[in-house]
This record gives sequence, structure tokens and C-alpha cells, in this order.
Amino acid sequence: MVTWRVPALLGVLGGLDLAVVTLAFPEAWLWPSLAVVTGFVLLLTALDWLVAAPAGEVRLTRSGPRQVRLGETAEVTLTVTNTSPRTLRGLVRDAWVPSAGATPYAHSVLLDPEESADLVTTLYPTRRGDRPAVRVTVRSYGPLGLAFRQTSRRRSAAITPSWAVTVLPPFTARRFLPEKLSRLRVIEGSTVTRGSGHGTEFDSLREYVIGDDVRSIDWRATARRENVVVKTWRPERDRRVLCVIDTGRTSAGRVGTIGKAGETRRGEPRLDAAIDAALLLAALATHADDRVDLLAMDTVVRASVSTSVRRNQLPRLTQALAGLQPALVETDFSRVVTEVLRIERRRALVVIFTALDPAALGEGLLPVLPRLVAKHTVMIAAVHDPSLEWLASARGTAGDIHTAASAARTLAELDRVRTALTRFNVHVVDAPVETFASAVADRYLDLKAAGRL
Repeated sequence: MVTWRVPALLGVLGGLDLAVVTLAFPEAWLWPSLAVVTGFVLLLTALDWLVAAPAGEVRLTRSGPRQVRLGETAEVTLTVTNTSPRTLRGLVRDAWVPSAGATPYAHSVLLDPEESADLVTTLYPTRRGDRPAVRVTVRSYGPLGLAFRQTSRRRSAAITPSWAVTVLPPFTARRFLPEKLSRLRVIEGSTVTRGSGHGTEFDSLREYVIGDDVRSIDWRATARRENVVVKTWRPERDRRVLCVIDTGRTSAGRVGTIGKAGETRRGEPRLDAAIDAALLLAALATHADDRVDLLAMDTVVRASVSTSVRRNQLPRLTQALAGLQPALVETDFSRVVTEVLRIERRRALVVIFTALDPAALGEGLLPVLPRLVAKHTVMIAAVHDPSLEWLASARGTAGDIHTAASAARTLAELDRVRTALTRFNVHVVDAPVETFASAVADRYLDLKAAGRL
């Protein structure tokens, strides 16, 4: 193939030829001299193409991170080694999927035989999940830059080393973790003295002091000693927490699309907010020595993680949540409940991350909810959309009044759904996206402090 230099060179030489022939030989024909100039340029181009190093005779290897969090950057290094006997002058295009955000577009190289170069591609991914490298294309130029050789699609696929970077959830809710851990230490008695009101599991015996509840006195132990002794308790440990993430159609909706001043914003998908809150809950439960399982499904199971031990719980959950995407189907809550009862044989805290959609919950979840609450402690965690309050308060045109009436009706339906869930002894968390993860963690700590896990 030829470069832009060929027509440029042909134009320059052809113009000079025309000027010389016109001035020196006014009555001579112009086409013979133009044919000579064209043939000379084509000959140079052909020689330049022949001298260019074969584009496919390179060895490619990769190195760099395999994981990166959404919103952060990663640098992947592509090592190019020239295995041909000629000098490689050219460009190397390291192509990734568009959502990987790879830059720069191409790298210039000048490699002698058996020489290597490290080409760094910076990734700024815009989506969660696996972001693979697609193809490495090598273009080799001749010494004059008139022609080049380029690897075919098949050859490029053969020499491209496979590589994929897993984009993990951003876990922005980790900013709440120090505060929640501090409260957890208070509950566990690491900051304050353990007493009879900090859990339900027996911890140890100690001497009675004024102010202790007389109901905590251990009379049998007191009979064997000279002093009165009381029992101390600690919060429950080794409990089960199951995070159920609804990946149905409601999880694709964005919340917070209207600001406080009425401006339009991008908002955040409900699924991303649920993932963030689930990771914070998992991190907190891991520090509390509880076991965390994960179930993500709509009509089919999209992700399932069952932890038999407490080690490495959070990395496994993060990896499973990385590629989770909404499905535009109605969630089958009957199947969700059946799957939960199959996974959790012992009593557990089941946290269902979904939307307080009156149609979906009223027809899908409420009929099967008694089966779940009979065996487990259930929490429904939903992201509240503050745009509804703003729309309900809007006044002005007739269209604004109709919109406000619709928003007010939606808010009333949400209140009825919350009331119906409360009658089943279900704990409901309905908070804005900014404090949603914190509210879920607080409710978990409340249940743990009360010994209701």
C-alpha cells in the first residue's frame, strides 16, 4: 500500500516537469515526460515496499494489571520484538474494545533486528466487566515512507497475545467503612465494657459490680465462689448474610436524574447502587465474623457465590459482581425465594436489593414472602429517587400539575408497599443513592446489636 507521500511526490515532480518542458520546448508533447515521471515515482514506491520489513515477523508479549476499579486507570505494556533481518519502521496499533478507553491510538516504533520496545497503553474503562484486547496491527514503512506493509486480519489475530482486564465495581461506599467499623467495635465491646445488653452469645463470667442487671447473675457459679458473679455476653458471630440482587428490568432504571434545582443529571443505575451497598455490607459482615453469600438473578441466576469460610469473601464477591448487567425481563420472585431457601438451610439475614415497584412487588414478591420470613430475617433495600418529591412539588403549567399528580400518586403507592412489607415483619430500607449503602449497613448493625440475625 502507498502513503500520502506518493501523490505528493508525483505532484511536485509532475509540476516541475511541466514547467521545464513548457519553458524549454513550447511545442513538445507533455505526456511522454509525464509518463517518465510517473514511472520513476512508481519504481521508487515499489522499491520502498520491497525494502520494508515484513510486518508479521514480530513477537508480541503483554504485561500489566489484570484488574482495575471503575473510574481508575490501568497501564498495560505490549512488548514488541522485531524478529526479521530488516529494520522495522512503522506503527503498532493496540486495539481494545471501545469501553476500555485505550490511548494512544497507535505507537511509532523503530526497531533493529532482534530489538524490542515496550509500548504502554493506558486504559480508562467506562463499564464494568471484562474488557479484552481485540487485535494488534503492525504497519511497516519503507525507508522513504512511500509504501508500507500491514498485517492482515488473520495474521494480526494470530500474533495478538490474549489479554483481558476485569473492571471491578468502584466501591465508592468504602468511605463509610471506618465509621461502621467503629460502631461495630462499640457493639462488640472493644471500645466499651461488655455487658448484658450487647448480644446474645455467652462470653465469660466476672464479678458483680453495682449497676449490673441482677438477672445476669449466675447463681450456680456464685455458689462455687465467695463472690457474686454475672454472665457477660457478646454479639452474635458466625451468622449468615445473603445478599440477593435483583437484576430485572427495575435495576436498569436511573435514580437522581433531576437535581434539587430541577436540572437534568445523568443519575446512577439502581444496579450500581445495589452493588455498592452489597460490597459495604459484605466488608462489614466480614469484620464481624459473619459469612456472606451472594445471589443475583431475575428469571435465571446471573451470579452465585457461596462462602464456606470467611477468608477472601470480599474479593470473591467483587469478582462475581464485576460483570453483572441488568436484564430487561420481569424478575421471577417465586423462583428467587425458592433459590434462597435452597441455598440457606440455616436461619440467615436475607437482604434483597430491589426497587419498591408496586406492580413488581405486589404481584411478585408479596404472595411468596410468607415462605421466606417464616425461616429467615428479611430486609428489603431499595434506592429512593428524590426526583419524585421534586416533581410532586412542581407547579406552573397544566403539564406540571399533571406531572405533580402522577408523582404524588407514585409516592402514595410506595408508602402502601412499605406498609405492606412491614406487616410481614420485613425491615425496609428506602434511602437516596448518596446514603443508601450507609443506611443498609446501619440496619445490619442494628439487627446485630439486638441479636436478631
